[in-house]
Amino acid sequence: MLFPTLTFGIFFLLTYVVAWLLRGSNEWRKILILVASWIFYGWWDTRFVVLLIASGLLNWGTARLILAAEGRPGLRKAWLAAGIAVNLTILGFFKYYGFFMVQLEGMLHLLGWQRDLAIMQVVLPVGISFFTFQGMSYVIDIYRRKTDAAGLLDLTLLMSFFPHLVAGPIVRASHLVPQFARVPELTRSMAAMGLSLIVWGLFKKAVIASELATGLVDPVFFDPSAHSRLDLIAAAYGYAVQIYCDFSAYSDMAIGLAALLGYRFPHNFNQPYRAASLQDFWRRWHISLSSWLRDYLYVSLGGSRHGLKRLCFALAATMLLGGLWHGASWNFVIWGALHGSVLAAERLWQELKPKGARDLPAWAGVLITFHIVLLGWIFFRAASFGDALAFLGGMFGTGAASAMLTPLLLALILVGMTFHFAPRDTIQRAAIGIRSLPAPAVGLGAGLLILVVDAMRPDGVAPFIYYQF
Repeated sequence: MLFPTLTFGIFFLLTYVVAWLLRGSNEWRKILILVASWIFYGWWDTRFVVLLIASGLLNWGTARLILAAEGRPGLRKAWLAAGIAVNLTILGFFKYYGFFMVQLEGMLHLLGWQRDLAIMQVVLPVGISFFTFQGMSYVIDIYRRKTDAAGLLDLTLLMSFFPHLVAGPIVRASHLVPQFARVPELTRSMAAMGLSLIVWGLFKKAVIASELATGLVDPVFFDPSAHSRLDLIAAAYGYAVQIYCDFSAYSDMAIGLAALLGYRFPHNFNQPYRAASLQDFWRRWHISLSSWLRDYLYVSLGGSRHGLKRLCFALAATMLLGGLWHGASWNFVIWGALHGSVLAAERLWQELKPKGARDLPAWAGVLITFHIVLLGWIFFRAASFGDALAFLGGMFGTGAASAMLTPLLLALILVGMTFHFAPRDTIQRAAIGIRSLPAPAVGLGAGLLILVVDAMRPDGVAPFIYYQF
């Protein structure tokens, strides 16, 4: 079930109405939202609802065992290790089984084993990385004594809650479970902000991201050798705008939908292409994932506590594993290695630069950082390592005038980039402006804007890019 569809609109409207009718009983309200979330998830494949429920039970049970072992550090650590191992085994099987079997088959062929292996076709459950990471963060926080224990209903709802289920943000138990413990309220400010974010996200996804994908990015990346140098350059910039508009749109809509149900999610994007360093970029891009990697992986690898060499290793390893988190592909490994290497280089420069040496001007830092990110996006988007190299080779070769870049597509790329340099509180200002209006006027206005967006977008609705992760 995709957010920008009539089916989802009807689903959410029914859920919204019944949820607020049940506000007199918080427990029944949560049960209703949980069942609705399972229906939402089962719309793709009902079989994986069982996996979602089992994941919730696994992490709830692991946390209970860790709490029961209080005073026995060895047993607590053993239960933590077992819980993480089971989570990673489930994630690894669905996400990496096929990739590693193909690599193993290739190695065996090199060693003279000419028979093909029987490789199962494993269907990747939508959003498995997101709900697995949420469950693991809860277990680790229980072990570190950084969050209170959640009941089975609350933890299952945390992991299943449909606005953020399949593409984040990764909302931690310490943030959302306390909200589940009390009956939510829908203030005018929350409603105004929620509607503003939903309409804004719908525009970014359905108009900008979809138009760039169908009109430029997908055709050029499908066969880089068939397109001119200018087409390739335009597609690279177009994909940078597309992935930002696509992914930030999902986060905006998820935050807005949760707000209309009375819950607050943390923001997930903060104008990432205005970052003046790669470290700054990761403070602005997919904030819930970058903070998750920092708190649960980078810190566990030593972080900054054991000297400069260990710090650089932790940065590189964290980003390498972050690349693998996105999928079983050498392109994701290269993408992660690129980001990790540059992050380590930035830190080395800050620690070892000569006295009196000046950093780059802010505008130069923004320009360089953006093009490092752009290089990484080429590997991120290309179907294979060979396609990425062909794409890069074509960008620096000779070629005819662009056959794909129309004035509309160029305008969308430019508009998408201006989002990063507009006032940071533009949406908040819009929400403040409409919260004083009568409720019927707000509803009518939001409906009209949705109809306008629907009229502007291309035919069909493509899944969000991050559904595959």
